[in-house]
Amino acid sequence: MIANPWLAGPAPTNKLTHDRLTERILNLLSSQNMCVLATSGPNGPLATPMHYYSHELTIFTTARAGSPKLRNIASDSRVSVGIFAPLVGEASSRGAQLFGRAEILVPGDDGFDEAMAIYRWQSSAVECGRPLDAVPQNPVVRLTADRIVYTEHWMRREGFAPRQTWRRR
Repeated sequence: MIANPWLAGPAPTNKLTHDRLTERILNLLSSQNMCVLATSGPNGPLATPMHYYSHELTIFTTARAGSPKLRNIASDSRVSVGIFAPLVGEASSRGAQLFGRAEILVPGDDGFDEAMAIYRWQSSAVECGRPLDAVPQNPVVRLTADRIVYTEHWMRREGFAPRQTWRRR
């Protein structure tokens, strides 16, 4: 007996429409809060687990000024971000790789205040005992994806390919 017979055999190749694929990606991004940010620098690749918030298909995270990842982004803004849901078996496999360019926003930059509002810094401030009356002044990393490779094995059950590529229109 096979637990999930729809996982056996060749995977379907049907593609979701752009809108349906976007919805699935948005669901993943909004239901998770950890990612791995991959940058490249003089010492090679750097993959850093990070807490994030998303708005639409844009990811926001913060970092300490002068950190290796920020130095890497400053010299090469091309990044990849990996996000995945907890895995309890092949049928639950769900994740995305976002590829694009990262921008570093600092206080005073256009978009910094909006980015900090999306990042919801208040929850970590409470956890760390910091005041809630002043927005942190840490740099914010904003990743706008140009391409997303989305994987969800449950789509096989619906007759769709488990790995699909989204591209910005």
